[in-house]
Amino acid sequence: MMRVVCPGSFDPITYGHLDVIERASEQFDEVVVAVLVNRTKGSLFTVEERMEMIRETVKEFANVKVDSWSGLLIDYCKERKIRAIVKGLRAVSDFDYELQMGQMNRQLSGVETLFMATRPEYSFLSSSLVKELATYGGDVSTYVPAPVHASLLERMSGGKS
Repeated sequence: MMRVVCPGSFDPITYGHLDVIERASEQFDEVVVAVLVNRTKGSLFTVEERMEMIRETVKEFANVKVDSWSGLLIDYCKERKIRAIVKGLRAVSDFDYELQMGQMNRQLSGVETLFMATRPEYSFLSSSLVKELATYGGDVSTYVPAPVHASLLERMSGGKS
């Protein structure tokens, strides 16, 4: 059984992330979406909130699981017997960074990194851009799944209905 991990902060998950997760689910027996726990980085949503939004958006994919991790991703992979990491690439700048990380992970642990180019319509999309647009009242409904959009609207309104 080939298990892979799609790691990220997913703050929040976008259609770009979902594109990579869905396509990975078609190629591998099990895909684990692993949400980064980074206590030093300010996040809009808690890890638990992000995991719940992801679960809601991937529920149609029977072979996709959601988890979280703190520390080195290669340690997470070794503990769970995951042999490969799937990373989405939007642009050449993503490749430069991810290639170095992938080579380091391979040298340290033997865990492979597989790169998947995002579809062109998502090549500009990032969680940071979605949050910035939402902060200023912009419509992000075409960039994030419906449950995420609802959570963003609620968070941006200060929790007021």
